[in-house]
Amino acid sequence: MFRLRLFAAAVFLSGSLSCTPDALALQTLRYSIVSNNTTAGNEVDTYSADGHIDSTYEFNDRGRGPKIEAHYIVAADGSPLRIDITGNDYLKAPVDERFSVEGGTGRWKSTSENGQAAGPGFYVSNNGSVCEAAMLVSTLLRAKGAPVKLFPAGEARLEKMTDVTVESHGKKMHVTEYGITGLSFSPQTLWLDDDQHFFATPGKWFAFLREGWEDTNDQLYALDRKAQDARNERLATELALHPRHPVAIEHVRVFDSELASVRDDQTVIIQGERITAVGPFAAVSAPKDAEIVDGSGKTLVPGLFDMHAHAQALDGILNIASGVTTVRDMGNDIDELKHLQDQWDSGATIGPHVWKSGFIDGRGPFQAPTGLYADTLEEALAAVNRYADLGYVQIKLYSSLNPEFVPGIAKAAHARGLRLSGHIPNGITASQFVEDGADEIQHINFIFLNFLAGKVKDTRTPERFTAVGEYAAKLDLHSKEVNDFIALLLQHHTTVDVTLATFEGMFNGRPGKVSPDFAPVLTRLPAQVQRSAYSGGLPVTAQNDQLYKDSYGAMLRMTKRMYDAGIPILAGTDSTAGIMLHRELELEVEAGIPAARALQIATFNAAKLLKQNKDLGSIAAGKRADLVLVEGNPADHISDIRRCRLVMKNGVLYKSADLYRAVGIKAAD
Repeated sequence: MFRLRLFAAAVFLSGSLSCTPDALALQTLRYSIVSNNTTAGNEVDTYSADGHIDSTYEFNDRGRGPKIEAHYIVAADGSPLRIDITGNDYLKAPVDERFSVEGGTGRWKSTSENGQAAGPGFYVSNNGSVCEAAMLVSTLLRAKGAPVKLFPAGEARLEKMTDVTVESHGKKMHVTEYGITGLSFSPQTLWLDDDQHFFATPGKWFAFLREGWEDTNDQLYALDRKAQDARNERLATELALHPRHPVAIEHVRVFDSELASVRDDQTVIIQGERITAVGPFAAVSAPKDAEIVDGSGKTLVPGLFDMHAHAQALDGILNIASGVTTVRDMGNDIDELKHLQDQWDSGATIGPHVWKSGFIDGRGPFQAPTGLYADTLEEALAAVNRYADLGYVQIKLYSSLNPEFVPGIAKAAHARGLRLSGHIPNGITASQFVEDGADEIQHINFIFLNFLAGKVKDTRTPERFTAVGEYAAKLDLHSKEVNDFIALLLQHHTTVDVTLATFEGMFNGRPGKVSPDFAPVLTRLPAQVQRSAYSGGLPVTAQNDQLYKDSYGAMLRMTKRMYDAGIPILAGTDSTAGIMLHRELELEVEAGIPAARALQIATFNAAKLLKQNKDLGSIAAGKRADLVLVEGNPADHISDIRRCRLVMKNGVLYKSADLYRAVGIKAAD
């Protein structure tokens, strides 16, 4: 599952926008929504001379995706007087969002929000179209560098990034890139034409592009990445601390990840990239020139592993701030991931070590938005060899792949020394996937789908979530069929990458209520990001509301059932980097796994699976200095893992609070 965040906005102000009625003479602008070089949807915006703007958009992302109608009434001064947005959101839940201005007061109401505020200000809609983003830029330009108040909360600022004249099919157009801060963890960038109409948001996975100009995506994305790199390189220069002397962390509690236990009052010495000494404070003396860190009341943990990531540039800081010093990327654009890995490895920008899994899917209406596609076994084997030649350690298969290819892919992957994992391709069960040679299963929902073969028509679609919601709570976890399945996993030494946090919001989130995955960190997040915690998850009815919650509870119980049986469990996010790995560990403990064992899963066990335990995953002399200093004792109280104070990667030191501040997050108390 990949998450796509779309942003859009609407404004009411006492002044005028650039898109006055004279500028709004009947005009229709069309956009293509492109996923991995394939058109996945479209948007159509029609501007009328009477101040109306009508917009529709929809796209398909593996059976998910929004379908929206948005209508705007714009006053003579250019400010929207009314906004009406209806349809369904990304997870197919109903959308009914309204905004209006009456007597100088803006009022908004949706399935998740209901509020009002006196103007001037800017209402950021949850499900609006891209034409609203252009309105936001126009408003910020008129503010001439001053911040603009956002509703329901926060403020936005604007930076002009660059401009360029693009050419396509013999036509030229001058476009300008702007960056908006205040909407997310990092500046949101977009391109406008000289009439201040939206032109493009380029991208590798998804892109919004003016119809007829789709071939400008690579050019604009390269400029986006150049600006993004420059910003992240500046942050690395400002925030990475390179100790000139040995570092001695004294009087610290050390988590022994190999034994899943703690040792009190320890001293750990780091010189350069390596740990040089670990032992009781009374027995280990710090070098005379050492920089002393007082570890009293704190615990030193090996750098954490996120074993289910889809790395993006922003994730680098989010991960390191949260103590995640290694990630396993489970599917990405080959060139983009190499670029990130090179930057993070060199220290040019801040980010974790990366181990790469090559992604293979079949072509079709539910194909994934990244990776390589294979419609024949020959194509699949070529993809395996390409990934192996590039140094990947694993192959991940996806739902649209022809299941008949799995045995051949498994043989080829294993011959090249690669593990094999994935979603269960549509048409077979998890049991068959394992028997055909898979070493690992992604996502706890596919464990349940193993027992629903006669009830699920197509696991390429969102039915792979909704069917689990309907039936998981009813499955007897101690039945013969479950026992036999667990025995099969044990026989084949199969690992399960459960991604519990990914499903918590999907099954337990309800519109207008704080989703439990966000609840522990909500007040630390930027104001506009907090709103996503209230947007809800899968659409439910009064009849199945509790059933879906009970089915999520069954996911936790199944995780514990497998853990107790000796099946290796992995900790991965497939969600917001860093902070959601903390939630993943909390959920493992909620499932019944002891806190110290959950920490072991995210440190030593992960390093061992990646065959990196000689260098990473535990705290010992000679090992790489990937360390996290946290307040409290997460081996006893797992939520203390959120209280990161210092993080080391390769001996480079970072203050968590400074990294979090750079992405608009408050440090944990």
